[in-house]
Amino acid sequence: MWMHPSQEPRVIIRHCDSYDPETIRRIVREGLEELGLKPFGRTLLKPNLVTSGPLFPHAYTRPEFTEGVLRALRDRDDGQIEELAVGERCGITVPTREAFRGAGYNEMIERVGGVKKYFFEEEPQVEIALKHAERLRDYIFTPEPVARADFFVNCPKFKAHPWTTVTFSCKAYIGIQDDRHRLIDHDHRLNEKIADLQYIIQPQFICIDAITAGEGRMLTPIPFPMNLIIMGNNQVAFDTVCCNIIGVDPREVDHIRFTSERGFGTMNLDEIAVTGDVTLEEARVRGKKFRTGLIRVEKYFEGTHISAYAGPPPENEFTDYCWGGCPGAIEEAIEILRTFDAECDEKMARMHVVFGSYDGPIDAVPGEKVIFIGDCSSWKGQINGKLVQISSTYKDRATRDPYVAKHDDIFVKIANVQKQIRSAEGVDVIRFEGCPVSVAEQVLFLAILGGVKNPYTAPGNNLGFVQSYLAWRTNTFAKRMRGVPYQVQGPSQRGAAKPEVIAPSAPPAE
Repeated sequence: MWMHPSQEPRVIIRHCDSYDPETIRRIVREGLEELGLKPFGRTLLKPNLVTSGPLFPHAYTRPEFTEGVLRALRDRDDGQIEELAVGERCGITVPTREAFRGAGYNEMIERVGGVKKYFFEEEPQVEIALKHAERLRDYIFTPEPVARADFFVNCPKFKAHPWTTVTFSCKAYIGIQDDRHRLIDHDHRLNEKIADLQYIIQPQFICIDAITAGEGRMLTPIPFPMNLIIMGNNQVAFDTVCCNIIGVDPREVDHIRFTSERGFGTMNLDEIAVTGDVTLEEARVRGKKFRTGLIRVEKYFEGTHISAYAGPPPENEFTDYCWGGCPGAIEEAIEILRTFDAECDEKMARMHVVFGSYDGPIDAVPGEKVIFIGDCSSWKGQINGKLVQISSTYKDRATRDPYVAKHDDIFVKIANVQKQIRSAEGVDVIRFEGCPVSVAEQVLFLAILGGVKNPYTAPGNNLGFVQSYLAWRTNTFAKRMRGVPYQVQGPSQRGAAKPEVIAPSAPPAE
């Protein structure tokens, strides 16, 4: 069910200096009351659980925060909620079951009681038709619980992001697709993909965990105390206020601007009612010096044992740099390794990484690996006296059909990376193909080639992971045996019946 964004955008900024669920419950209940909102039908709450566990303490919406929101929703229920659920698809190829476990969500949901869990990669995927002029493709997929939700609640984490500057409400929508679909168009057109995802559903209520925000990056952010809970009823207006709190012009954040241009909300502060016990001016004081993302890879690795080089992506009429793909992924990858191994930078072998259509020099000496990353990487020149020619293998996005997209789990990725590295023994040049080459894959090859600790294979670090992985595979196999389809056909499939869930042909009228 696709929902219209509110025609009267309102954002509420409240002070909260602790992760006490009852305090959060009271604040959120009062926010729902002010917005005149009552949950009903299938009520689905989506937190940001991109990853979790001791390596990523500030990457996700805290369980105490989500508990407070769930209890506040219950407080506002007048008997109309048919199902109260929490659902998400985490990132970096980790089973969502593992993210729930590592974040303490299983225990929290048990405390609240009567809340259903949805791991989106284990649910049937529903085709949503797109007809707006700016779309990247004609249809996309989303998990059935999202497509069927009546009252959708978005509970993101207030964070920076290396691909999109910030990740607030609109950007969190990358989690309403499973891996095989979210990685399609997760490239230099990522911001347009995020705008396309807005046509699936709009949240009636947004509540962001900004008690301890995360600056600098997305998976391993630096904790930044803001002591805020921010609530709203329109994603564009909400993200606009969040941007203003940290001194960012929302018009310079492409996915927010694209979403606004498609009719989903205003970026004009004069058209947004901002209320609460913290004024916007006071919130700006708290957000001062917050560091965002969007640093080019060459700059990011300055002064380290890794030299980075980047050329433009295939469709360079849109941008001269792939902000949404492989370069951002390696920035997150190195931070994971730094978190896991305190001596990562000192131990890391000297190497060179190349992205896009690069045509400059590569200053490698014998024994230093040169790694070309991504389908679109290309280069021709001399390395250690030998002619090297790397050709682009990029395929036009029109050839990537979401309906037949396949999913490589983390064990497949580990095996493939190890195989590629073994096949390149004794040579200085290695090519890793993919669009994008994921964070997980880049963690793996950096750890192996760099000689640093590998979080995916470290002893004692993977028991819970393996258990979650086996539960995921067992559940999806059992569903197939019961005849539950993985994907629900839509009108783009010849001879298929029209599905129940279809996006409209145009954005809502202002």
